[in-house]
Amino acid sequence: MLKILRVVLSITVLTLAGYGLISGNHELIPYMMFFMGAMFLVMGIAEIKEMRKRMGIFNIFVSIFVFYVFLEKLLLN
Repeated sequence: MLKILRVVLSITVLTLAGYGLISGNHELIPYMMFFMGAMFLVMGIAEIKEMRKRMGIFNIFVSIFVFYVFLEKLLLN
């Protein structure tokens, strides 16, 4: 289940990033950051379940930072 969710989130992030890069439209960046934060959170949970706690905790901290950037970008625009 986590693997499917990770793949779906990464495809969503790649699609939004590709669209923004090709079209020059940067209005979707906050949503891309949200999905990226969710992807890192899912990756962190999967790493902790596989008993790689150090990498899992690092991914969760990265997720928290990306969610912070998402909220900062969303509230300032």
